[in-house]
Amino acid sequence: SLFESPAERYLKARRSVQRFTAAQLGKCCSDTENKLPRYVVHSYNFFLFPSTLGVTDVEFTLSASSIRFLSHYGFDYNKFLKDGIPYMNEVQEESLRQHLLEGSCRVSSVLDREVLKKAIDEVTRWIAAAKEEETIILQDLSDYQVLEVQLVLRQALQNVWTQPLGDRKIMVKKVSLQHRQHLENSRYDHCRKELILLSARGFTNLFRAIVKAKKPLVGHNMLMDLMHLHDKFYKPLPESYEEFKRNIHNLFPVIIDTKTVTKSIWKVGLPRSFCLDLTLPLVFSSNLNHEDSACPVIALASDCSRYAEKKSPHEAGYDAFLCGSGKMLLEHLFRVCIGTWHDAVEADPSFSRYLTVLAKYLNKVNFIRGGVPSINFSGEDTPCEHPPLLVVRVRGWPGLNERQIYEEFKALYGFDVRQLSKNQFILLSNKFKNVRLVLRDYKHHPHLQISIYRHWRHSPHVNCLLQ
Repeated sequence: SLFESPAERYLKARRSVQRFTAAQLGKCCSDTENKLPRYVVHSYNFFLFPSTLGVTDVEFTLSASSIRFLSHYGFDYNKFLKDGIPYMNEVQEESLRQHLLEGSCRVSSVLDREVLKKAIDEVTRWIAAAKEEETIILQDLSDYQVLEVQLVLRQALQNVWTQPLGDRKIMVKKVSLQHRQHLENSRYDHCRKELILLSARGFTNLFRAIVKAKKPLVGHNMLMDLMHLHDKFYKPLPESYEEFKRNIHNLFPVIIDTKTVTKSIWKVGLPRSFCLDLTLPLVFSSNLNHEDSACPVIALASDCSRYAEKKSPHEAGYDAFLCGSGKMLLEHLFRVCIGTWHDAVEADPSFSRYLTVLAKYLNKVNFIRGGVPSINFSGEDTPCEHPPLLVVRVRGWPGLNERQIYEEFKALYGFDVRQLSKNQFILLSNKFKNVRLVLRDYKHHPHLQISIYRHWRHSPHVNCLLQ
């Protein structure tokens, strides 16, 4: 709603982020070649699944429309469910750390419990007749189950030792209690607590490396992305909108939202149809203008060439590739459109030079249809310059509600509606043209009287005070 403040929208989106998981994440980075405007792109696609190691079983919601949408574009649900990389935030990690210290760690996944039960049954039958130093090999485990099976076997049986063999196999050896204690204190043990935490963190390790690198973070319409990054890999989202902004700015000091940039470029000549999925033809053309030697050339690395051969829309790695590539092209287009591509700059079309072009858009993330055009993560949000509010006074039409008023004006004018009093409603549009049209078209309406909203005249609080 156009009436919503960023804080109101944040609280609504926060409830959504807390209900859903991150199923896939795409990361794209690039290297420059010989200081030329040529970027070699490395694009990666990660399937994710919440960590099942610990005391808390993560629950999340599935949206039927989203499942159908992703299925249409070939999303691999088997890979997501079976091979998704685990992740956890700092609160979940601290809980796991505490339970590891107490020796009360358990597995939450029902599927993994069945694997564990099978492994324990097999080892229990074997160990009854086995001699010390004899071994048995457990096979057909997932990468994550290799760790979980070892933890459970060691906790259940004091006279066994486990060791991963690679290729998703575990060697189980029968040992004496003294030998077991010696092995537990060895620095070569693969189940030391710090290694367990490293494995359980999974993708969070890469997230922390990205945060530590302090590189510019580029996204497209990325508010929800930032909220998921915060909630899934850093800390649960705070209730305070301002605290969320501070946390994100500390994690990522430089943020570039290509949606914010495109909205500005529309004003200087770029067609409004320019969007993320239309950058591909531009990416693989040698330049936008063959006579423009300063236009960046973007090429996929040899081990990431799949996206050059086939489109993969809505696959996270592919979208990250388009987003990063689109950013470089948008910066170039922006300079061309506003006429700031000078000879002095052409000689050094480096990444840092591109950042200076977009200085006023840094850390400003697009805010869809609301009280501000963008969220400023490094300062105060600037309110939108909306057309004046309108007030609708209803006469001779009892029982009219907000929804009915909205439907009345939706088709032709696209107003957002809020009820002011029993028979008064406020209308808000993001187009001055709509305000002029509705004032003209409803001038003689028998039931709806529309006028410019005046706070001193129409506010129920002011009226109550005057009365």
